[in-house]
Amino acid sequence: MKKTALVIALTAALAALGGCSSQGERGTQVVAPQKAQALKSGIEQSHFDTSVRPQDDFFQYVNGSWLANTDIPADKASWGSFDRLRFESDEAVKTLIHEAQQQSGKAGSSEQKIGDLYASFMNEQALEQLGHKPLQPLLADIAAIDSYDQLSTLMGKLQRHQVTTPLGVFVVPDGKDARFNALYAAQDGIGMPDKDYYSKDDDKSVQLRADYQNMVVTMLRLIGEPNPEAQARAVLAVETKLADIMWSRTKSREISLIYNPHGTAEFEAKLGKLNWDNVSAGLGLPAQDKIIVMQPSYFEELGTLFDQISLADWQTYLKFHTVNSFAELLSSPFADARFAFYSKSLRGVTEQQPRWQRGVVMTNAMLGEEVGKLYVARHFSPAAKARMETLVQNLIAAYRMSIDNLDWMTDETKAAAQDKLTKVSYKIGYPDHWRSYDFEIKADDLVGNVIRARGHETDFQLGQVGQPVDQTKWEMTPQTVNAYYHPLKNEIVFPAAILQPPFFDMSVDDAVNYGAIGAVIGHELGHGFDDQGAQFDGDGNIRNWWQDADLDQFKQRTDALVAQYDSYKPFADAAVNGRMTLGENIGDLGGLTVAYKAYLLSLSGKDKEIIDGYTPEQRFFIGFAQSWRTKKREAAARQRLITDVHSPAQYRANGPLSNFTPFYEAFAVKEGDKLFRPQSERVKIW
Repeated sequence: MKKTALVIALTAALAALGGCSSQGERGTQVVAPQKAQALKSGIEQSHFDTSVRPQDDFFQYVNGSWLANTDIPADKASWGSFDRLRFESDEAVKTLIHEAQQQSGKAGSSEQKIGDLYASFMNEQALEQLGHKPLQPLLADIAAIDSYDQLSTLMGKLQRHQVTTPLGVFVVPDGKDARFNALYAAQDGIGMPDKDYYSKDDDKSVQLRADYQNMVVTMLRLIGEPNPEAQARAVLAVETKLADIMWSRTKSREISLIYNPHGTAEFEAKLGKLNWDNVSAGLGLPAQDKIIVMQPSYFEELGTLFDQISLADWQTYLKFHTVNSFAELLSSPFADARFAFYSKSLRGVTEQQPRWQRGVVMTNAMLGEEVGKLYVARHFSPAAKARMETLVQNLIAAYRMSIDNLDWMTDETKAAAQDKLTKVSYKIGYPDHWRSYDFEIKADDLVGNVIRARGHETDFQLGQVGQPVDQTKWEMTPQTVNAYYHPLKNEIVFPAAILQPPFFDMSVDDAVNYGAIGAVIGHELGHGFDDQGAQFDGDGNIRNWWQDADLDQFKQRTDALVAQYDSYKPFADAAVNGRMTLGENIGDLGGLTVAYKAYLLSLSGKDKEIIDGYTPEQRFFIGFAQSWRTKKREAAARQRLITDVHSPAQYRANGPLSNFTPFYEAFAVKEGDKLFRPQSERVKIW
């Protein structure tokens, strides 16, 4: 069972070892920083490009020298603040894995599971000898299909192993009763990143389709299929039909459209000869009486399409997707074929990641919190957690004040917004309770290990259907460099690995920390009040808590933000999708606004110290721009414009700043400067 981009749209639409993560404070008191030794400024002037005026392009001014003098590693699609931390996190995990291997733990121990899983990936000689032999049982099951009922059962079984099929399911809290988990059904089934890749007729899209088809040919040839060229055309034809009936990413962001509860019989009726009972049996799905359908028209058309596609074409489609799902775990010809399309063609990457790093990524994916326990014991201090708690509390207090001071919102809606903010909880560093991974791991059975791991994960997720929501559950591991807001839980979560420079640095002045991690905290809080999050109440339920006039004002302001980001064109022939990226753009603007206010409040009347020639206000904005320091390969940047709900890095920095009057004051931005926007055009939401 995969968590698709649609899950993300809905749900993010996501001290001492074993200690408890803190929950949000209920008051509005601002916490002042503790008195400590003199701290560094935290700004990195060696990366500045002073030939660029900060009033014209602040992202380039702060990061230009770094951008000009930094090469993207050959095995990466991008390089920057997030990428460097992810690489360092992988290196730290590699050390922990090697130590686990040296300890030779008893069967079932963390050391044994982690060490043997990693060892099974690193044994290249054995994998080269095996080829695709480990997949032969699954491929034989596909070859034996002789009815659409059997096909339905097998689709469920393959999906249990996280193989792509046209019917995706996942489990998250019920959008109308967030106390309990519910089963959701979402469109799925294509191998390229988005439906647009199957229909656009520009030269780049045509070439990518050809590259994709070549990969399909290679995969089918490697497993001995007799006519791989014709079969690859059949796979592409099936996926094109699925892409044609899929909703766009923009439409699939609309909460009012994607919450559609169905009884089981009602859902079955949509699917025609795609037998839902058989799919459920293959998945191992417990009996249920409700399914929340995210794209109803897709499933209706899938039901019509299902038996119009021949069993032979479905078999070829499933053979390819089974091999593609496991390709990185097989011999090098399979892994190389997958790399050639997904990394080289799509993202411009020229070299595979080193095998040790791919092994770390796989180990994290299969045993995430098992590894996380070791990571936080070594790499996350109680002092870092305490300082983060201060930052979070101050951001919540600033958000509360910001809501009170809004001049466009009525008192009734302000009260509802404050109620939601009061109920926000936060988690820092690592979970309260660690997951268990009760499946067999062998040092000489990589594909078997992953099949068992994926099945275990599917059983874990599906076993929660209809059960009370576990408020301690995390959607990311502690070693993940990221953060998220969960609208169905009304919580913000900050894994340990992101709490490092340039986002969070215990040795630097608070101005840069508030500009960097403070804006991240504010961004995640802001997701509770973006175009999607604003449709959920403080208990995580989809509910309109707005007065009509306020909602109209909100939409006018967000529409202005859409127009602003629609105007950004990183390439002459490709622009940002302001509607698709709206939630993240609101988060960036709100995060900057509230983090700045929280920083000023945290000073508690202290003198504003100039460090390295910059005022506190200037250092705050520099910290903000430093955190977005990133460069991408053109192919990767183009892909992200189609598939990513985040704007490119330069617009994540400059876009919010151009709307924020305190930035104008800090750097004397005036009419005629490229970042200048007339006061009447500056978007202010929260």
